[in-house]
Amino acid sequence: MLKVAVLDDYQRVALSFADWSRVQAAGSVTVFDRNLGSVEEAAAALADFDVICLIRERMPVPAALIERLPKLKLIVVTGAHNRTLDLAAAAARGIVVSHTRNAGTQHPTAELTWALILGAARSIGVETRNMREGGWQTTVGATLHGRTLGVLGLGRLGKVVADLGRAFGMEVMAWSPNLTAERAREAGVRLATKAELFAGSDVLTLHMVLSERTRGLVGAADLALMRPDAILVNTSRGPLIDEAALLEALAARRIGVAALDVYDQEPLRADHPFRTLPNVLATPHLGYVTRETYEVFFPGVVEDIEAFLAGRPINLLTH
Repeated sequence: MLKVAVLDDYQRVALSFADWSRVQAAGSVTVFDRNLGSVEEAAAALADFDVICLIRERMPVPAALIERLPKLKLIVVTGAHNRTLDLAAAAARGIVVSHTRNAGTQHPTAELTWALILGAARSIGVETRNMREGGWQTTVGATLHGRTLGVLGLGRLGKVVADLGRAFGMEVMAWSPNLTAERAREAGVRLATKAELFAGSDVLTLHMVLSERTRGLVGAADLALMRPDAILVNTSRGPLIDEAALLEALAARRIGVAALDVYDQEPLRADHPFRTLPNVLATPHLGYVTRETYEVFFPGVVEDIEAFLAGRPINLLTH
């Protein structure tokens, strides 16, 4: 009997977005709605499973975990890549790794980015809480039209965010380590230096892939350049920003608001200061979490498992 684990399905919706009946006929499907926060916990919980299904990069799967899962035969990852899975360790064990189609997550993440920008500019979180508690207006918002949007990282997602910024009537500038003036011009934005981006942006939003080169890309010196009423948005990866430096800048009110969807460790611990600082607008990594995304991901997971059961694995992830 095949044993399948679906990991980090916080809302317990994986089974409702696809027809799992043929997989369930071959064995059992167990949904984990909590994060297995350590190698030890994950190894104990998953030791008897033949298949594990990963929702994006919510659950790192390093070699140390793979080595402790003796029955594991197949790993399915949602999306076209996974940077927290040790593919070499899986290959060494003869474990098949399959992926699903890419769901085009730049659009839902760009939309959430703008939800956070608008929420921060108009203090939506504060005023919603006031209304629920019987109060009325306590804040004065900011108009975005005519202000400057800074985009750190002008890839597919950054380009969508920049386009929306222009629709709001904002001036848009961008910087990343490899961005050229020609690429910026093609995207309809102004190329800035890193210092100009941080000093001149009313709203600064990050859209970079996390790697060893970009980890800690935004540090204390960068944050010190920002305007005291500026909004800093991160819907990419938490470790792009030096967390200690950001917490210090927020506590000292050296920047206006941090609007965050991603964190160094996820889920964010219950007592983390990001949950209580008054100048933080925080969401629980909702960027790609939409019905449309899951309607691609979970049928793809089922398709990969069925192909594996038939002896003809598909969508092999090798790098």
